[in-house]
This record gives sequence, C-alpha cells and structure tokens, in this order.
Amino acid sequence: MVNFGNKLRTLRKEAGMTQTELARLLNISKSVVSYYELQERTPSPDVLVQLAEVFHVTTDYLLGIEHKKLIDVSDLSDDDVHLLLITIKTLRKKNKQK
Repeated sequence: MVNFGNKLRTLRKEAGMTQTELARLLNISKSVVSYYELQERTPSPDVLVQLAEVFHVTTDYLLGIEHKKLIDVSDLSDDDVHLLLITIKTLRKKNKQK
C-alpha cells in the first residue's frame, strides 16, 4: 500500500481527530492506528472499509489507486443530489471551453 500511512495520517488530521479518537471509532487500539500510520502494519479489509466510511473516501483512494475523494451525499434529498449532478456537469462543460 503505497503511502497508506501518510494518507491515513493526513485524513485523520484534516478531520481534527486524534489517533485515540480514530481507534475508538474503529474499535481498535491507539497503537494499531499508530502502526498503520508508520506503515508497520496494514489494516484488514474490514478496517479498510471502515476507514473509507469514516473519512468519506473510497478504499481505492486509501490504497493509492484513485486520487479523487468522494462527496458524501447520504443526508441529501434526491432533488439535492440531482442539483449537484447538474452543477457538476455545467462546471465540466465550462472548464472544457477554457
């Protein structure tokens, strides 16, 4: 897992979370979070999925396969999601014209 530890540390800090707080969310020890960040251990697939959910990213992003973050729309209405999709499409058209 290329740069997994750095990526995890960055996501955790951006979220304003301590290793202890993240460990509690994942039901693991603080030292295991530290081992992940130091790249001395790798998370199980289950923990990897939990990390993706906590930080609203894909597992591919955590593994360095994908470079984009997901936008969490889970608490938005269908109309709101539709509006976001239209906005994204419009911005892409605008950027292609440049």
